Amino acid sequence: MIKSFKHKGLQKFFETGSTAGIQPDHKQKLRMRLTALDTATVISDMDLPGFRLHPLKGERKGQWAIDVSGNWRITFEYKDGDVYVVNYEDYHR
Repeated sequence: MIKSFKHKGLQKFFETGSTAGIQPDHKQKLRMRLTALDTATVISDMDLPGFRLHPLKGERKGQWAIDVSGNWRITFEYKDGDVYVVNYEDYHR
């Protein structure tokens, strides 16, 4: 279950459906990925085709990422069946 967000626009999209704080063309993929994050009970639940689940390294060790589109990712921390600090970012910039 998603417990916290870092990206306020993504949080608003998750809670209300508002696309004001996200890339509108990512709407469908974001909805699918957020639903999967919210229902995941183990990290392997997120290892779905097209998501490309991968752990981050270096300063971001302990965080995970899934693909959205191009360089855009949803990043998050996973602990004890819950998801924290959910962010929507292009961390390759």
